[in-house]
Amino acid sequence: MIAAMGAGALVDGLMPRQLARAATGRAAQQQDPLAAFRARLGAIPIQSQPLAENLTLLSGPGGNVVVLRGPEGLVVVDTFVAPAWTKLQESLKALGSAPVKFVIDTHWHFDHTDNNAPLRALGATLVAHENTRLRMTQPHHLAVLELDFPPSPAAALPQRVFQDGYKLEANGERLAVTHVPPAHTDTDVIVRFEQANVLHTGDVFFNGRYPFIDGSTGGTIDGMIAGAGRLLDLADGDTKIVPGHGPLSNKAGLAKYRDMLFTAGDRVRKLKASGKSLEEAIAVKPFTDLDADWGKGPFNGDTFVKVVYLAL
Repeated sequence: MIAAMGAGALVDGLMPRQLARAATGRAAQQQDPLAAFRARLGAIPIQSQPLAENLTLLSGPGGNVVVLRGPEGLVVVDTFVAPAWTKLQESLKALGSAPVKFVIDTHWHFDHTDNNAPLRALGATLVAHENTRLRMTQPHHLAVLELDFPPSPAAALPQRVFQDGYKLEANGERLAVTHVPPAHTDTDVIVRFEQANVLHTGDVFFNGRYPFIDGSTGGTIDGMIAGAGRLLDLADGDTKIVPGHGPLSNKAGLAKYRDMLFTAGDRVRKLKASGKSLEEAIAVKPFTDLDADWGKGPFNGDTFVKVVYLAL
């Protein structure tokens, strides 16, 4: 039996048709960048990697997904972007015939929650921090990405929310889901598979690339540094660490990331405190020595200066 315990447990009538059509056209244009972004991510193939006898990492079209499988049903951490739904279904079916019983969202961002609704429609219970549900009910503008997000549909909202932590037992595994004080966002949780010694960090950890920090929903560079420290305290030399984005890592890789965050934050903080504008801080090129290791992802050093500057 799966046992779970929560610690906190009409346009035409309003305006002329011509104006209505114009407004609808503008709205469609505004959504195009988001649709294009989703499509680009959704086109990435899903790769499967075993983590333990009954634990699998799926990576590719969005944030990394971890699946716990067994006769009591599947537990899925994060859900990729919407255009990857068919591929996600196929990947889950390849892991066995058991249905998805629980979905855990590591935070509110679309590339981790986009397939909540279809999984819920198939019978899964959606679990997340209470701030994830709140943020999903709101529209958002992510300045660094220049993307606008409408509220998520009601069917995608988590049914079971918590404040501090959530415990789940299934298929011989114990999961500890823990809220992280604002880091990448104010909705972050980390998921520890205690028997397998696997840690899913959500987007508190980006492996081998500069991270995105969402200041619009509470994210800060200092929170990211502290969050990496909390993760390090939970890991030992044998822990398999699944980042929100990037390849599977370990404690040494996480420590290297934490050190990069500290260095980046310190440099940009000093530039900002000296009165430099964002453009002036970017012009200094403070991350030249870091780019070889961390600038291979979506963000180069200049963009990450902006990320950090806005997240101080």
